[in-house]
Amino acid sequence: MKKETLKHAKALAAIVLTAGLLWSSCSKDNTGVKVKPPVAPIRPITKQSSPYVTQMFEYNPAPGQFINTGLGDTVAAMGTLNGTNGLVSLGAWGGYIVTGFDHTVLNTNDTGKIVVYGNGFPGFAEPGVVWVMQDVNGNGKPDDTWYELAGSATNKPGYVRNYSVTYTRPACDSCSVPWKDNQGKTGVVQTNIYNTQAYFPIGSKTNTYTLTGTELPSTGIDMSNPFYITSKAFAYGYSDSNSGGDTVYIAHAIDANGKKVRLTGIDFIKVQTGIMANMGWLGEQSTEFCGAADVSLLKK
Repeated sequence: MKKETLKHAKALAAIVLTAGLLWSSCSKDNTGVKVKPPVAPIRPITKQSSPYVTQMFEYNPAPGQFINTGLGDTVAAMGTLNGTNGLVSLGAWGGYIVTGFDHTVLNTNDTGKIVVYGNGFPGFAEPGVVWVMQDVNGNGKPDDTWYELAGSATNKPGYVRNYSVTYTRPACDSCSVPWKDNQGKTGVVQTNIYNTQAYFPIGSKTNTYTLTGTELPSTGIDMSNPFYITSKAFAYGYSDSNSGGDTVYIAHAIDANGKKVRLTGIDFIKVQTGIMANMGWLGEQSTEFCGAADVSLLKK
């Protein structure tokens, strides 16, 4: 099942019913002494370099209606490499995928751009938060510091940094999946009649797991007409929002406290479902990922 099929799967019922340096300046530690942040090694671009992500390091979905299907497993996640024809669902809020480039995507003069491909279309976006990482220790693994790429929703009402949700395995495979967040809210990832497999990842070895990241406002979702639900895209900065992909800027990187950082380049990218929302018969709001590319290497 490819992009168009999933797109139609989410809208079908409606159709039927309706017809470098990490900082721009040195920071200080708690002694007041200025600390020079480490400089990440640069992996050069060669004739063999691909514009697209070429390695998949981690696929950790949240529960969802396409999880444990051909649209929500590691095979689908691997299919997003080396192009734009793959498709994988990240599930409900917090589900993510980590991929990497075969070179450092440079941010010379703050011009570094990445295009993230999803299956958003007019009137129905499922925004994903984009994170980037430099390979500071040079070991080729995404085990350094993640930086969020700020977008138009950053610091707006409903935006929550350091948000986390714990999902619990339900009593039966067809049961909705309970969740509890660190803000005191609870709910379920609601099952529906269109997808009857287990929504809780079958590969999980524990009965609970917690995902952490940034929650985006759900104010763009309009459920006033339950037969025709829409989800408006944010102005900029998020994946799975517009047809043809969404361009994000390395210069928009911020740290865990929301402060701007200046990265000389990035090697890894993480895309994470950004909104916790149950949209009735359409199921949970779930970001889809189809690949990512270094804009500087794409043919004009």
